[in-house]
Amino acid sequence: MGLFGILLALALLMWFAYRGWSVLLLAPAAALIAALISGEPLLPHWTSTFMSGTARFVAQWLPLFLLGGIFGKMMDDSGSITSIARFLTEKLGVKRTMLSVVLASAVVTYGGVSVFVAFFVLVPMAREMFKAANIPTRLMPAAIGLGAFTFTMSAMPGTPSTNNAIPMPYFGTTTFAAPGLGIIASIITLAFGLWWLARIEAKARATGEGYVDDEDGAVLISEKVREQATVSGDFDPNELTHGQRSDTAPSFFFAVLPLAVVIAVNFLMALVVLPRIDFSAAEAALGINISSTIGVWAVLIALAAAIVTAIAVNYGRLGSLRESLDAGANSAVLPIMTVASLVGFGAVVAAMPAFAVVRDAVLEIPGGPLVSLVVAMNSLAALTGTASGGMAIALDALGSEYMRLAGEYGINPELMHRLTTISAGTLDALPHNGTVLLLLQISKQTHAGSYFDMVMTVIVSVIISLVAVFILGATFGSF
Repeated sequence: MGLFGILLALALLMWFAYRGWSVLLLAPAAALIAALISGEPLLPHWTSTFMSGTARFVAQWLPLFLLGGIFGKMMDDSGSITSIARFLTEKLGVKRTMLSVVLASAVVTYGGVSVFVAFFVLVPMAREMFKAANIPTRLMPAAIGLGAFTFTMSAMPGTPSTNNAIPMPYFGTTTFAAPGLGIIASIITLAFGLWWLARIEAKARATGEGYVDDEDGAVLISEKVREQATVSGDFDPNELTHGQRSDTAPSFFFAVLPLAVVIAVNFLMALVVLPRIDFSAAEAALGINISSTIGVWAVLIALAAAIVTAIAVNYGRLGSLRESLDAGANSAVLPIMTVASLVGFGAVVAAMPAFAVVRDAVLEIPGGPLVSLVVAMNSLAALTGTASGGMAIALDALGSEYMRLAGEYGINPELMHRLTTISAGTLDALPHNGTVLLLLQISKQTHAGSYFDMVMTVIVSVIISLVAVFILGATFGSF
């Protein structure tokens, strides 16, 4: 009965979340259902097990969500995202519309801007380009998705995304883990995705299908899509209307400068500065393992430096700095509480006696710990519809076991980090994924018209790169 309770609770959680119910309500309710069917005490699991798991995630990741939200809002309100997208599209021209849209999406998200912030700038830009090139608008989500939430979220070394950050405390790694494998995965994902986009564009032209103006007023994000989106993202879309967006945009140099600061400072802090500092006295005094948090600190310092840079070079364009800062900070609250609630649900499930059966089954999957890791991340990301949430649940329950197996099998934790991030970024983009739903709504497209091509650019392309990284990592180790 205990195993049935876990499966039923998970099914109810996912079904009602897909219907737009708040995970803040669903996660504790589903956790209590699992406990009830398992014959476990309800109130202790709610107020202790569930809340401990939730609080642990908030305590660990609130600074990242907070700084990420503020940085995204500064880049948006200053007009920097618009400047970057316009520069790339103008330089590459109408004949390279697909490449322009993909690269513009990739540059801003690799630099640390939330995909939810980027969508509201990239979609209008892409629409203009598609109109000039006479390309069907139904292909926009596939192009934007390829650049915005595939390799820049999970594979490129140094990306400060939440997806790339979550494995760090568990594996003692940094965002630059397994850089060679990450670059290879990025190249494969990008190459396959661009090939597919070129193929479908050529097919559309051959059949005489072109641009049709389907714009019918302002985009209104429904409360249902907002709830679904915050499960898989790190920015509350409602906060995009707060603050004041600049009427003018900075030059490309000043627009891209904060993004360059993120990557450069993150690299210096993670691989040069922080590893050379002796934290032994602080570790002894505070009773914590600082070495496992160096990667997190590096990202926080990088984002803080980038925020200061963005404000300094755009101060005159930020008409209401306080309101923009407030909106950026507020944008972090709902997403982190939503994901943290999923982690709390996972903590209750992991405390059920029947979970031992699930744990043993996962860890004993034929092929060794790397196969087990890939299967676990793909499965939970698919079920939850969120890479970060699925990853956090899996690592919270099994992270220590994977580190133990890494030691037994002589596996570099950096390889586990990179396989974790890429694996979680594959089947998370199923139809119920909040990022997919938000992009389709902003683009005013439908699953029927756009989703198949999205599958090819944001799922199949990443799966191909995952297979390549797995084979290379299993053969040559981490590099």
